[in-house]
Amino acid sequence: MEITSFYFLCFYALILPVYYIVPRKAQWVILLASSFAFYVFAGGNKWLILWPVSAIAVTYICTRCMGETSSARPGIRRTSMIFCVAILIGSLAALKYMKFGGGVAIPLGISYYTFILTGYAFDVYNGIAPLEKNPAKLALYGLFFPTVVSGPIVIYRNDGAQYFAGHSFDYNKVTKGLQRMVWGFFKKLVISERAAVMANTIFDNYTQYRGTWIWIGAVMFTIQLYTDFSGCMDIVMGVAETFGFKLPENFRQPFFSKSISEYWRRWHITLGVWMKDYVFYPLLRSGLFMNMSRNMKKKLGKKAGKQITTFTAMFILWGAIGLWHGGDIKYVIGSGLLHWFYIVIGEVTLPFWKRLLPAMHIKMEGRGADLFRIIRTFFLVNIGNTFFRASSAGDAVHMLGRAFTTFNPQVMFSGAFLSLGLDWTEFTIFVVSVVILFVVSVLEVTPVKSRIAAAAAGEAVTACGGKSVSADGSSGGTIMTVRDRIARHRIVTRWLIWFALLFFVIIFGEYGPGYDSSAFIYAGF
Repeated sequence: MEITSFYFLCFYALILPVYYIVPRKAQWVILLASSFAFYVFAGGNKWLILWPVSAIAVTYICTRCMGETSSARPGIRRTSMIFCVAILIGSLAALKYMKFGGGVAIPLGISYYTFILTGYAFDVYNGIAPLEKNPAKLALYGLFFPTVVSGPIVIYRNDGAQYFAGHSFDYNKVTKGLQRMVWGFFKKLVISERAAVMANTIFDNYTQYRGTWIWIGAVMFTIQLYTDFSGCMDIVMGVAETFGFKLPENFRQPFFSKSISEYWRRWHITLGVWMKDYVFYPLLRSGLFMNMSRNMKKKLGKKAGKQITTFTAMFILWGAIGLWHGGDIKYVIGSGLLHWFYIVIGEVTLPFWKRLLPAMHIKMEGRGADLFRIIRTFFLVNIGNTFFRASSAGDAVHMLGRAFTTFNPQVMFSGAFLSLGLDWTEFTIFVVSVVILFVVSVLEVTPVKSRIAAAAAGEAVTACGGKSVSADGSSGGTIMTVRDRIARHRIVTRWLIWFALLFFVIIFGEYGPGYDSSAFIYAGF
């Protein structure tokens, strides 16, 4: 049961009214029962639910053994922590990477519930998260049905309490959640599915293409990946919002990034936060790395010593990110170590460019420089995504070799796009939809400078992390989501906009008899 399917919509339409009809104290029970039902029907093999249930049971027992930080014995706490993490991460490695048991099926969302529970266990051990004494509530936190497929990775200490707090029906939250769901369906069914056709044509037959064709395939896959994953997040966030939840954002216009570091602060944000909190920072604080830092600073100086220590920890961090995406070397390179290389080279060469560019009278700041950095970052991301999509790392290397050794930009203007699987009508729909996506993305990074607009945004802007205006309304303005911008208009206008988008999805979305909408890409990680 994919979340883009008719069956999911029926499932969701049944749960939502029941959720608000029952007493607020019982709402979490409805969500728990729904989450178990969803997992059983969505995971294929109903017995696979025993894996997450077992993970939840181990986490519950171990965290209870840890007890309160002030009363539990250190030895018991440490042993419980080690055992819990070993079981959770070990099960993930055995099932996902080692293909333990030969034909053992991989449970749905194993990477997500493993990271969610592992983070919770670490936080309980460190005394920064409350101990959950009700195993059923812990089960809801680990298996909440909107997030179990593709995230986001929710941190218990930040967002766990809202799972069990009662929520009264809020018209604005429900309608905004439904609006966001429609936007997610638009990304997935209208854009991603069409981009996939063109990307698959080139990647599956790459020996027939050279030069610009390879770059077209890479860009199409990047569009597919972004609209697929962010579309899934929009649906998930929208569903959660209709239940009264505010989940952490996973995307913030990543293709406007001026560096790879910024890109990863905007792409799959919750994974980056989790990796930094539970891998990177603990590594830097470990005895091994503290000693390394002191030794490197003595031998190479303070700055160089700190850089080497940080880069070493980053190597492990990016290796872990690559492994999270999959055990194949193509993921370790394309989603991990290649990005580590980008960041390290950027940091090491930055002083050189700071001296060279001013000497050549080239401005390092300004719109032109920013545009160059955005294009450069997008280009580097596409190289990594080529590894991500290719059948193997070897195929990715061959494709990039064919891309760099042939110069044929004229194919962009030859009409040859129509040979990639879409006819003229389908291609036009794709282009128009991408333009709509681009315009919306630009609007969501463009401040609204009007004091009236800022006041109209109200709490919604603050909740979305928007910038507030100064007292005179003349500062950088307020960053508003398009939903908030539309909400400023008259009710007739705003509903005309949303119904137009809904019918656009219904008419041009890729679904229905004879068409099998592909599963969300990140559901497999």
